[in-house]
Amino acid sequence: MLKQQRNTTDYLIAGRNVTPWLAGLSAVATNNSGYMFIGMIGLTYATGLSSIWLMIGWILGDLAASLLIMKRLREATEAHDIHSFGGLLAEWHGTDFNLLRRITGLLTILFLGAYAAAQFTAGSKALHVLFGWDITTGAIIGAILVLIYSYSGGIRASIWTDAAQSFVMISAMSVLMFTATTSFDSTSTILDSLNRVQPGFMDWFPDTSLFGILLFVVGWVFAGFGVAGQPHIVVRYMALDRPDHINRFRYWYYSWFTLFYSATIIVGLLARLLLPDTAGYDGSTFDAELALPMISQQLLPDVMVGLVLAGLFAATMSTADSLVLSCSASLSRDLLPERKLGYTATKIMTAVVVLVALALSLSNNQSVFALVLIAWGLLASAFAPLLTLYALGHRPSEKAAITIMGAGISAFLLWRELGLSEIAYEIMPAIVTGLSTYYLLPKWLRSQPALISVRPSLQETVDIEPEQEEPDPVEGRKKLKTQLSP
Repeated sequence: MLKQQRNTTDYLIAGRNVTPWLAGLSAVATNNSGYMFIGMIGLTYATGLSSIWLMIGWILGDLAASLLIMKRLREATEAHDIHSFGGLLAEWHGTDFNLLRRITGLLTILFLGAYAAAQFTAGSKALHVLFGWDITTGAIIGAILVLIYSYSGGIRASIWTDAAQSFVMISAMSVLMFTATTSFDSTSTILDSLNRVQPGFMDWFPDTSLFGILLFVVGWVFAGFGVAGQPHIVVRYMALDRPDHINRFRYWYYSWFTLFYSATIIVGLLARLLLPDTAGYDGSTFDAELALPMISQQLLPDVMVGLVLAGLFAATMSTADSLVLSCSASLSRDLLPERKLGYTATKIMTAVVVLVALALSLSNNQSVFALVLIAWGLLASAFAPLLTLYALGHRPSEKAAITIMGAGISAFLLWRELGLSEIAYEIMPAIVTGLSTYYLLPKWLRSQPALISVRPSLQETVDIEPEQEEPDPVEGRKKLKTQLSP
């Protein structure tokens, strides 16, 4: 578990021998990326208490996906010796869908590339505020650090550094939350001040109608369920040592997730009080995503500001390295499945992906929160419906699988284009559309029997060749004696 093996299997999925606590902490650090330090605090600063439903809905949806899909996913990964997310979709039932694998690999590279760019952007924003450096400097530093250890150790190095970074992240957020809270006289003072920020700031929901509330909450539950479509998180389940250890994995993952998310929301609310000159935030005069580094400078000594900066960089790098390695797996395993790249070539692909993500970060001025939601949403819309069908035992044909992916992406983009994002997050209609598409397809197109994999699982082997009854040695000796008797 500790020692790197110089082969592609270890580089991409850590030899499938990662312990539950390590995989769980790595997954939570990867999931809680720079958008939690920068984007989520900025959103809470701007919108108020209603942002709590991102946490509640997201965690509930994430748990639903874990209970429905992830154990079966881990079993399929081992049964067919799968090394990449594209391979997972192409070979789950022993099939060999090369076109589906290529399309999945291409979409993974495109969407995760934008996602990685958002992480580098988050780091650059913090350094810009704290040190006055050029906005591009932080992105370049983050990219160099990610490249060094991802190139050297692959997913195993990523998992170990993620676990260490998860402690830095929770420590930094806890220090900031405690310091911000103690800067006020009492809890009642904080609540009174928050209620006076602006009308509706401390309302539980942004919409007062029952239908609007339902859509808002359910939309974020679907957002959490979209974890099933995130290659950089799914690979942590693929690397877990045993499928029956998944409950231990969940213990570490969800306890850490809840603690960190809660602290983030509290810091976002307190930031609105501690930066009173920006209370009239309208999106044009103040970037709310700079709230965290600004209140760190205001409240903390230099050493503690360094801790917060370390936590932010830990969050961005713990996600960026996973995104980069997932893209590397797609480049080396999925785009040209008949010509799988070796160990050295796969490492070179890692460097290429880092450079492309850095270029995207330097050329794009969108907010971190917006970039992450778009990338997360597109990945979930494309892949979560198909993985759900697989986990439920359905066997879509290759054409049906591609159609389902296309329907999910189209629904996501159309919902966004129609300006319906404020009603519900686009993942909800996208996943519903993807699942519905499968059941609406004609029967001849919808499903096909699974092919026998070249690497059948134990159960498949039993199905093909029923286990023969072991001969009884005592009975055999009796028969031999009878035959030899005159």
